[in-house]
Amino acid sequence: MLFCCLRFKLRVGLQSVGPVRRRFLSAESTAIVSLTLHEVLAKLNHGDLSAVDVTTACLQHIEAQKRLNAFITVTADAALQQARESDNRRKQGKRIGRLDGVPVAAKDNFSTKGVLTSCGSKMLEEYIPPYTATVVQRLLDEGAILIGKTNMDEFALGGASTTSYYDPVLNPWNEIAKFVAGGSSGGSACAVAAHLCFGALGSDTGGSVRNPAALCGVVGFMPCYGRTSRHGLVALASSLDCPALFAKSVRDAALLADVISGHDPLDSTSARRPPLRVSRILEETRDLAKPLEGIKIGIPRVWIVLLSVSFCV
Repeated sequence: MLFCCLRFKLRVGLQSVGPVRRRFLSAESTAIVSLTLHEVLAKLNHGDLSAVDVTTACLQHIEAQKRLNAFITVTADAALQQARESDNRRKQGKRIGRLDGVPVAAKDNFSTKGVLTSCGSKMLEEYIPPYTATVVQRLLDEGAILIGKTNMDEFALGGASTTSYYDPVLNPWNEIAKFVAGGSSGGSACAVAAHLCFGALGSDTGGSVRNPAALCGVVGFMPCYGRTSRHGLVALASSLDCPALFAKSVRDAALLADVISGHDPLDSTSARRPPLRVSRILEETRDLAKPLEGIKIGIPRVWIVLLSVSFCV
C-alpha cells in the first residue's frame, strides 16, 4: 500500500504543551484522544464518532505537541484516506476489522511500504521500503490507521531515545525539564502517553519497550520471542529482537497483542503457534479479579541499598 507521507524534522522546544492545548485544541478533540482504544472502538461502532473525526483529532494533537518529538514521519494524507475508507465500510455494512478506524503508530525501524523508515539515522534518511513488516500489516488488515512512524534511538541502540538523528524524544510528563522518555522505543511510548494515538508498535531487545513504558506511564507488553514476527523489522540483534507494543490499558494491550501475534512463514524464528488470545483470557477471568487492597509487594533489601547509594552519589 503506497502512502503519501509528510516528513519533517522536529525540533525540541522549551514551552509546556498546556498553553498550546488551550489555544489550539478544542475540548471535543481532547476528549476524543483521551479515550482508550476500546472506548474509541465502541464509539465508532455505535456511530457516535467517525474514523475521520478520530484521526483528525489525533493529527491536531500531534501538530500541537510536536515539541515532544515523538514522530519522525506523520502520514496525515494517507491516514485520513484510510479513515474515510473505514467510515465507508461501516456505512456499507462490510466486514469490520478488530481495530477498524483506530489510529496507531509504528516505531521507525518497522518497514512500511512507501513510507520513510529511517531507524532514527541519517544513513537511512531517504530509505523507502518496498514492503511492509508483518506486524504492521496485521494491524492494517484489521482496519487500523497508520498515523505515522515514531522517533527512536538510532538503530535502536540506546535506552533513552536521545541518540536519534532527528533529535531526542521528550517525556510528556515533564518536557520542560527535558526528562527522557526512555528507549529505544521512546517515541512510541511518548505518543501513547501524550494521547497522540491509541496504540503503538515498538521493538524490544533488552528492555526497549518495557523501559519507556515505565518512564512514560503506559502499558508496555513484550510477548515471548517468536510469538510476533520479525519480518520487516530492521535488526539490532536478531536472536533477541522482539516486536512489542504500547497501549493505554492492559485490555487495549491484550487486543493489540492478539492482532500482531501468530506464526509467520516469512520469519524462520517465528513460533509455529496460533495467535495469542489474551483478550479472551481477560474476559473469562474478569469475575475472578480481586481488588489490590491489602496486597503486599516485596522489594529486595539489596535494591534499597543500591538506590540509596545512587541517590547519595
